[in-house]
Amino acid sequence: MMLPETGFGIPFSSCESGFLDNPDILYLLETPIRSPSQSPDAVSPNSNSGSGEVTRAQSTTAERKLRRMLSNRESARRSRMRKQRQLEQLRNEATRLQIENREMTNRLGLVLHQCHLYWTDNARLRAETVRLCQRLSDLQRILTLMQLHQFNQPIP
Repeated sequence: MMLPETGFGIPFSSCESGFLDNPDILYLLETPIRSPSQSPDAVSPNSNSGSGEVTRAQSTTAERKLRRMLSNRESARRSRMRKQRQLEQLRNEATRLQIENREMTNRLGLVLHQCHLYWTDNARLRAETVRLCQRLSDLQRILTLMQLHQFNQPIP
């Protein structure tokens, strides 16, 4: 919905600004700012009271206030949008980091499982080494005894 031009010559759209639900602002936008000559209770230009200058100054001040208010509203809207984009980026980053954390946890679990398998295999190999060393030692004793026994027998 397009509103008619304001007294400032600036058209406003209620969809673009998002603040035209405020009745005070609507009143300001719908009420054109009149120059002193347009004002119904304006004093004639020949009068020395100076009220025409006061009315003009008041309208200029009101115009500045309205412009400043509109500028502040637009700035606040941009700030909210920027904050919303930053929040969305942070949420995406958090989601990405959670997925990465889950993947790393899974990889750590796999590495720990492989480490456990290696420890188990290493313990088995150490025990087998101890048994084989013991068997070798036993065989060396038997061989030594057999050699001693051959030396002690008389030659025919």
